[in-house]
Amino acid sequence: MQTTTPDTPLNLAVLLGSNREGRFAPVVADWFLAHARAHADFTVDLVDVADADLPTALSHAPGPAVRAALAEVGPRLAAADAFVVVTPEYNHSYPASLKALVDWHFAEWRAKPVGFVSYGGVSGGLRAVEHLRQVFAELHAVTVRDTVSFHNAGALFDADGTLRDPSGPDAAAKKVLDQLAWWAGTLRAARTARPYAA
Repeated sequence: MQTTTPDTPLNLAVLLGSNREGRFAPVVADWFLAHARAHADFTVDLVDVADADLPTALSHAPGPAVRAALAEVGPRLAAADAFVVVTPEYNHSYPASLKALVDWHFAEWRAKPVGFVSYGGVSGGLRAVEHLRQVFAELHAVTVRDTVSFHNAGALFDADGTLRDPSGPDAAAKKVLDQLAWWAGTLRAARTARPYAA
């Protein structure tokens, strides 16, 4: 068991939630990761659903390839004190690959905070976020109120992946990270003092 103190950095897992061919997700994730890695409270781990490659068909007896994928990603999720989900919006919701990653795990999410960075067209991915809030509530996770949302995301970044006008998104990212740090520290201390019973 890992021993933590109030001064131990919080582990933040950033979930890159799209595996679509030609995905825009890495552009948004790279921007957010720069903010997360600069935040004094966190160490950061990027979990990419494209690398996890978990099937949407759940099983109580998965085959060797799925067991290997779970053995790689599960401990990383379990070690996290907080999560940020970077998600697009597909057909008014979030990608099946992201749902598969979530559904293959349970205890890893419990009593931990989740923040969101979304992107899309006019809605900026916010409908995907609202659906994800319901899913994480069922898994006994706590979602933070504020989000980072990119409306018409493709037009907001230049060809090098740099935001054309970073002031609003930069402030939003700081707010999400600060809220996550508060919740993550509080819930880690609570889990240490009294294990959470789901």
